[in-house]
Amino acid sequence: MTVLNRTAGALHRRPRLRLTLLLTAPLLWLAVLYLGSLSVLFVSAFWTTDSFTSEVVKVWSTDNFHALFTTPVFRQVILRSIGVALAVTALCAVIAFPLAFYTARVAKPRWRPLLVVAILTPLWASYLVKVYAWRLILSEGGLADWTLKPFGLSGPGYGLTAAVLTLTYLWLPYMILPIHTALEQLPANLLDASADLGATGRRTFRSVVLPMVLPSVAAGSVFTFSLSLGDYITVQIVGGKTQLIGNLVYSNIELNLPMAAALGTVPVVVIVLYLLAMRRTGALSSL
Repeated sequence: MTVLNRTAGALHRRPRLRLTLLLTAPLLWLAVLYLGSLSVLFVSAFWTTDSFTSEVVKVWSTDNFHALFTTPVFRQVILRSIGVALAVTALCAVIAFPLAFYTARVAKPRWRPLLVVAILTPLWASYLVKVYAWRLILSEGGLADWTLKPFGLSGPGYGLTAAVLTLTYLWLPYMILPIHTALEQLPANLLDASADLGATGRRTFRSVVLPMVLPSVAAGSVFTFSLSLGDYITVQIVGGKTQLIGNLVYSNIELNLPMAAALGTVPVVVIVLYLLAMRRTGALSSL
């Protein structure tokens, strides 16, 4: 006990040492496993592959990155992947805002926790179960076709539209929750003051609500954009012949590991640039 008491006393007198010991394990994990793996990914992207044996040749070369920017297929897939991520983010924002406004400002206070639980419930289900459920919904003769048939329409089937719809469903809770929190913390007297000054509901939304909630929308977009950009399982299941960055990385792992690593650096760079852009909106402080 004496040794323990001395150790506790020494740590109590040295808060910096105590903080260092507490942070050593997580910082070590971050440096070795996370940053280390990213470093290996980046370095291996500059290697090449023997065309005859498909073995990795550890010779420094920029051929992989040159191929990324000069091969039309790679450029199309990269732009398509970014477009899908942006489309999913926009759809999530459009759908999430009215839902969050209802759960935070319209619903009775006793129902609000239950509504939040209902929003979180899909996150507890298996990722694959949800994607395969959408595969059944979008299949020929499925629920989408059955619902639209009376209007002379049919479902989108498997393809790019199906991938966007499924990804929107998967990541929608990550957009609803930050918007709900921001709207819940919005002072009611601001809305009353805007109404007293003669502002219409549209003007109040544009001048009062939206500026205060926009950082939370940007915070939610960080999740929806990054998760959509790196996804490849959804596209394989409901995307038909659609190819995104994740699919190209997966298909090149066995045949051309350095090219797969070069392709894998693209989402990392895009997400870093996106985070820098969102930082200007104050979104990172809302995470």
